[in-house]
Amino acid sequence: MDLGLKDKVVIVTGGGGAIGSAIAECFAAEGAKVVVTGRTIATLQKTCDAIAAKGGVCAPVVCDVTNKESCENMINEVVGLFGSVDVLVNNAGINGGPEYRKKTHEYDDGLWDRILACDLNGVYFCSKYAIRQMLKQGTKCNIINISSIAGYQPLRLQVGFTAAKAAVINMSKAMALEYAQDNIRVNVICPGSIMFEGTKKLFYANAETAEKMMNAIPMHHPGDPSDIGGAACFLASENYSGYTTGEVFIIDGGWTSSIRTF
Repeated sequence: MDLGLKDKVVIVTGGGGAIGSAIAECFAAEGAKVVVTGRTIATLQKTCDAIAAKGGVCAPVVCDVTNKESCENMINEVVGLFGSVDVLVNNAGINGGPEYRKKTHEYDDGLWDRILACDLNGVYFCSKYAIRQMLKQGTKCNIINISSIAGYQPLRLQVGFTAAKAAVINMSKAMALEYAQDNIRVNVICPGSIMFEGTKKLFYANAETAEKMMNAIPMHHPGDPSDIGGAACFLASENYSGYTTGEVFIIDGGWTSSIRTF
């Protein structure tokens, strides 16, 4: 199954995290030239080293997605390194830990600002400058935005995250409408409960909490970061999803199809 991603230049924001690194590794395995971005070079370098060990191509570029100048500079640096931007995966995002899970009237205003700056503004800034480059190229390009099932079906006690991720979905649809005739496709992935250190601490740290989560998921197990990576590669493939834009792909083990909620 040839996805046609060989030598495509792919940017993955938040590329040092569990999901971001898995996305980067999936693209590299398909022969893409991957750029991982984030605020900490050492973390990004770990992702690049893992990819290089398997014969892939990966470069780290420091970028703060909450800062529009940093996003513009990042796009320019990627073009300087590889000559183009073919795929942008807006994966960078944050949420509050268990101590921040509060109702709206008690929600932390500082956390609200931080989440919207990263999870929403970051998608906007990176997309804006990437699209400018993509329009210059005049080639078939892709933007894949990582939202969450919390943006599709609101969850309690995380109003900032829910608001930002819901906005990402509609912003993605708006961009898909605007650039369809320019051969720039824009799609969204909404992960459910994906197992990594953060969710392990939040949901799977003890048997009681883990069982509640498993009862909410029909497949009765969490997803793996590679599940998101595989979906991103599929959406970026002109061979297999070239007629797909403005769509929301939910990867949650059936969670949002169930009447049970956590």
